Parts: sequence; structure tokens; C-alpha cells
Amino acid sequence: MRSPHRRLVVAAALTAFAGAALAQPYPNKPIRAVVPFAAGSATDQIGRAFAEKMSQLLGQQVVIDNKPGANGMIGADAVAKAAPDGYTILFGTNSTNAALKYLMKKLPYDQDTAFAPVAFIGSVPLMVAVNNDVPAKTLKEFVDLAKAKPGQVSFAYASTSQQVSSEMLSSMAGVKMNPVPYKSGPAAMTDLIGGTVNMFTADFAVTVPQHKAGKIRGLAVTSSKRSAAVPELPTVNEALGLKDYELTAYFAIFAPAGTPRDVIVRLNEAANRAASDKEILDKFAPNGFVVEPGTPEALAARNRSETAKWEKAIREAGIEQQ
Repeated sequence: MRSPHRRLVVAAALTAFAGAALAQPYPNKPIRAVVPFAAGSATDQIGRAFAEKMSQLLGQQVVIDNKPGANGMIGADAVAKAAPDGYTILFGTNSTNAALKYLMKKLPYDQDTAFAPVAFIGSVPLMVAVNNDVPAKTLKEFVDLAKAKPGQVSFAYASTSQQVSSEMLSSMAGVKMNPVPYKSGPAAMTDLIGGTVNMFTADFAVTVPQHKAGKIRGLAVTSSKRSAAVPELPTVNEALGLKDYELTAYFAIFAPAGTPRDVIVRLNEAANRAASDKEILDKFAPNGFVVEPGTPEALAARNRSETAKWEKAIREAGIEQQ
């Protein structure tokens, strides 16, 4: 009789131990944060800063995993298919979570249902910049140059926001430019500086340092108002009189659909506290980055409106699906 009794005691102890392990508060191991763009990109820079601060707040490492390619689709797909346990998250953008469904003929996941919104991080304008050897000192002069040489003026892009902003400008200004795709923003910037391409419209994190160093010539910003980061640059609206031109890049955290609510809340709290951190604000404010802490529900609503906005921009610019 003793042997069965002992077995029952041991089994009960093991069950209690397993239950205690499962009951450990989230998180109890490192979190993988997928950045769907290359190292050095704006998303990567912002993602790493938030990951570092969130690691401190959560008591577990938030480890960046760069998975660039296909305008962010490869990285987003990896998160969409990950276990919904809070240990894989996405530092997403307007590319991955608003525009891709209108740029790709087919996505390997349902963009509208594959993700659980966690936290909106912030937004940043783009800068329209040209190589220093381009004989145009203003955006109006650059557009006139492109009109005089249809199809001969080129622009670089490595993300949806970069592509759509340039295609919108081309369409609304009535010019034809030659698009040149790149795998990463830093690679596109290298070729802009070197003169391989004529124009690059990109996030401030990529363009402002080079503009201020005199390595490129900024012509305008894509926001509806001038930016305090580069107040000398007019908006595209000011420069060309295009009343409806406005486009900014945004960044947000998403988890796989089905992630528990308590986990979402924990991640949201950490992201919001990071967004209010002075070190992060001081680092990115000079690049025009505006943080906007909020609830998961606020991000869901914002993402729906942004998706509609990007659909309209892509269709009006006449961008063909890949």
C-alpha cells in the first residue's frame, strides 16, 4: 500500500510544481521583438531604444531580431505565425500593418486579423532629399527638372512609406520618375550620397543627420506642418501648392492574434512608460519623432483609419501591386 501512496504523493508534488511554474508572472523569459527592416533603419533605431527601456521595466530582455525584406512582409509574417504567448512581438509600421495589403497581390497572412494591437509608439515625418550634385535648390526646381527629363530622374525607396510618398509626389506633381528599390534605408542613403540615385524621401532618423552634415540636400518635409527638427525646410504643400499632400511614418507594437489580454496590458504599460522616458525623448525628438502613448484600443482604431488612408494614397498614386 505504501508504494501506490508514495506514487500519488510524488505525482501530486510534480503537479503542484508544474502549476507553480505555469503561474509565474509574465514575463518569465526573454521576449523576441521582430524588426521587419534592416539594422540602422528608422524602425530599428526606435525599436532598439524601446526594447532596451522595456527590458528594464519588464525585468526580462527584449531581444531585437531583424528580419528585413519585402517591405516588412517577411518579419511581419514571422510574428503572425508565432505562438500567441507574449514572447514574440512586432515593431510594426504603416508598411506592415496598414499598406502592405494594397501593395502586394497576396500576403501570407491576413493583415486585418493576424495581429493584436499592443501600443502606438510614435510618428515621424519624411524628408524629400536629393544628391548634392542635382542642379535644384528647391522642390519646385527639382520637379521642373523631372518634367524636362521624364523617366530619367530616379528615386530610391526601401519601405512602403518611402515608396508611396515618392509616388504620391510624382503623381500629384505630374512628373514621371524612375523608382529604384533597395533592401534597406541605409543602403539607399549611401547611393543617394554617392549619386547613384537622384532623390530619396525617407524617415528623419535616416535623413536629418546627413542633411545637417551637408552630405545631401533636403528640399521639403512630408508633414502638413513644418518640423522643429528642420524648420528651414518647407512642407511639400508650401513648396508646390499641393493642398492634399501629407504623409508620415508611424511605429507601433503588435503581438500575434490570440495573445492573452493580461499580457497585452503588461506590454502596453511598458511601452507607454518607455515612450515617456526622457532619454528616449531626448534621443529622437531632434529627428522629428513624436511619441503618443495610448491604449491597445486606441491603436486598433488608429490602424483602421491609417489603413484606409494608405489605401487611398496607393490607389491615387497608381502603384501596381507586386
